[in-house]
Amino acid sequence: MDHETSTPLTQLQSSAEPTAASPSSPTSPATSSSTSPRASTAEARSLLATAWLRIRRSKIALLSLGVVTAIILFAILGPLLSTMSGNDPFTSNTSPDVLDDLQTPGLPLPGYMYPSASHWLGVEPGLGRDLFARLASGAQVSLTIALLSTAVSVALGTVIGAAAGYFGGKTDAVISRIMDLFLAFPHLLLVLSLTPILQSRLRDTPLGQGSFLPMASLVIILGFFGWAYLARIVRGQVLSLREREFVEAARSFGASHLSVLFRQIIPNVMGVVLVYAAMLIPTNISAEAALSFLGVGVKDPTPSWGQMLNAAQSGNWYLSDPWFLAVPGAMLILTVLAFNLLGDAVRDALDPKASRH
Repeated sequence: MDHETSTPLTQLQSSAEPTAASPSSPTSPATSSSTSPRASTAEARSLLATAWLRIRRSKIALLSLGVVTAIILFAILGPLLSTMSGNDPFTSNTSPDVLDDLQTPGLPLPGYMYPSASHWLGVEPGLGRDLFARLASGAQVSLTIALLSTAVSVALGTVIGAAAGYFGGKTDAVISRIMDLFLAFPHLLLVLSLTPILQSRLRDTPLGQGSFLPMASLVIILGFFGWAYLARIVRGQVLSLREREFVEAARSFGASHLSVLFRQIIPNVMGVVLVYAAMLIPTNISAEAALSFLGVGVKDPTPSWGQMLNAAQSGNWYLSDPWFLAVPGAMLILTVLAFNLLGDAVRDALDPKASRH
């Protein structure tokens, strides 16, 4: 994420009121009576309620939300639908009634590339595995890796950034230098080199059993190296929040540092965190697909969208069967685009300086 896209993030809560309650001051009857019901409703509306109201007013936001919801439901229900059709993502079928001979004269587009009643998206060339079943199972794998790695990055970035901004001094200096170090790493090269090493270390652990090994390694790698940017943003927000009256009030009542940090500070930066999380999910989806395409992520027979793209190009199947490449490619593009548009909508909805219509 470049500097231009981060500018709105650092301003999301600059004018927002903190969620922690401050000591109330007595109000005169005249003041309370002059407050209109509409103003009272607006003041009582929570941050998430306001964001949802803005999202509902945007057609693009609602469309992207609908597409994201449909993709998540497809990932959850897709394997069940595949079972109902009598297929699974691992069973090969090379019988002549399923696979046509690629060398048949006068048949430039093999028959198996077309969807049918028994194979809704057709089958993959060579092994004859059902494309719909592998696409649905790949959706589960890709989204699981993206969501879990995003959760790891968000948790680390929020806590570490809030601690740096709240405690300041030497703590802030040390954490800031660590952030600079992580941000200076060539991310792709680092992930490419460390993923095989981590997989070999996890092989003899419970996480290294079967298909869990590549998923666990990608979650750890992508999550561990994705927290620094969010930590820097949260740190900047906390530097201003720690001097606010509600924090001083909590300290004066004897609240511990951990209590102030987790009950007063962090809830007031959740708007920034939610925006960053919404934008990090499609980044991690693309990262998983890229790593699997390069052969260091999810490997056959475990399906993922990146692994399916790798299979399409490794045997040059895309030349004789472009459908095999188009199906996972279109799904990947649609998913990343929908999550990006939804992330933009969340950013605009949580921006307190955005115009209200």
